[in-house]
Amino acid sequence: MSDRTSPVPTGPTRAPTSTRRAVLNTVRGSAGNLVEWYDVYVYTVFATYFEAQFFDQDDENSTLYIYAIFAVTFLMRPVGSWFFGRYADRRGRKAALMLSITIMSSCSFLVAIMPTREVIGWWAAVILILARLLQGFATGGEYGTSATYMSEAATANRRGFLSSFQYVTLVGGHVLAQFTLLIALSVLDVDAVSDWGWRIGFFIGGISALVVLWMRRSMDESLSDAHLEAIREGKDQSAGSLKALFTTHWRPLLLVFLITAGGTVAFYTYTINAPAIVKSTFGKDQALTGTWINLAGLIFLMLLQPIGGLLSDRVGRKPLLVFFGIGGVLYTYVLLTYLPQTESPLMAFALTAVGYVILTGYTSVNAIVKAELFPAEIRALGVGLGYALANSAFGGTAPLLYQGAKSGDNIGWFIFYVTVIISISLLVYVFALKNKSLTVLDREQGSAWLQPTSAVK
Repeated sequence: MSDRTSPVPTGPTRAPTSTRRAVLNTVRGSAGNLVEWYDVYVYTVFATYFEAQFFDQDDENSTLYIYAIFAVTFLMRPVGSWFFGRYADRRGRKAALMLSITIMSSCSFLVAIMPTREVIGWWAAVILILARLLQGFATGGEYGTSATYMSEAATANRRGFLSSFQYVTLVGGHVLAQFTLLIALSVLDVDAVSDWGWRIGFFIGGISALVVLWMRRSMDESLSDAHLEAIREGKDQSAGSLKALFTTHWRPLLLVFLITAGGTVAFYTYTINAPAIVKSTFGKDQALTGTWINLAGLIFLMLLQPIGGLLSDRVGRKPLLVFFGIGGVLYTYVLLTYLPQTESPLMAFALTAVGYVILTGYTSVNAIVKAELFPAEIRALGVGLGYALANSAFGGTAPLLYQGAKSGDNIGWFIFYVTVIISISLLVYVFALKNKSLTVLDREQGSAWLQPTSAVK
């Protein structure tokens, strides 16, 4: 494909000079996303194995406690998105991305070497919570900043495709976490994994983060030197400002929240709860079978992302979001009702795979859709905070709510809840979004749809 972007205006962001530079920066930006989300998911993948190291197995609520810690970390994401969003909008995307990966690496090493309940009692759970809270803080900053950076670093006619790699690496982090568990179960028995093998997963995350930190040193900054200099000299007081966000840009902020709500509750229902159902259905005696099903499904989801991104560069972002909304409303009941009853590995994979096709309508385009709503001086903060607030409210709580509904035999209410949230987002996709319209990012770097930027008033 040839670069067919329209003339690029001078502005606060640097338009990529070539497709090659755009691809290299996408790799460097998304590599950290891969590691950070690996660290997020290695917790859920190994949770059932290290649960006894932190909570008393005689306590029937121990599983709920483990997933509650996962949910609590999402409370730190809005804080992280505020801090890193402001940092990225005022000091540059590159600096913020390097800081977030440093924090993530430190926390992974801490969990990998920390003592357990048998050694320090309830302090083990406290340290685990603190480490996960810090990781939630770093992850909150990573999403908004990487979504912003990858959107700004892409050539105009490939923004959908290149920005889709944010979810390639996000899902890829989950794939690597599942693959790590698969290797551990192949080499060690279940008791060994539960006793000490789970630490290997966190140690790998720490080492990988250090590698990415080295890679990110050579990435290009997407904000222009003139823009950053103006901020340093105090000429732009609105950069990274919460006041400016809530007064001047509250409409796109609300839109990001509502776009994210249905997508994030579906994402965690389909990629956390569904694999947990598969794992429990096949049990410890068939642990490898359940892990293989989950791994194959997540690889399938990962490979779908660039396809969705490419399609959005052709037909626009809105049709994909509407496809997800309609599919999610209709399919959530099918997935959560029939997956627990499925004893066939092939059928279990098929049920999850259909869900992943539907989910791709959201995941492949969500980064670029949100980034296109804000100007450069507030983009990282607006994208990150809007996403983090919705993610904390509806995404991170989904595994906990499902476990609670399951223990109370109220799965029907959980299905209803997920369906309603997706329905609300679907209304936003249909009535609040326009397809192939000129965006704020088009004004800065040229039109994605080959229309003259002077048409934007």
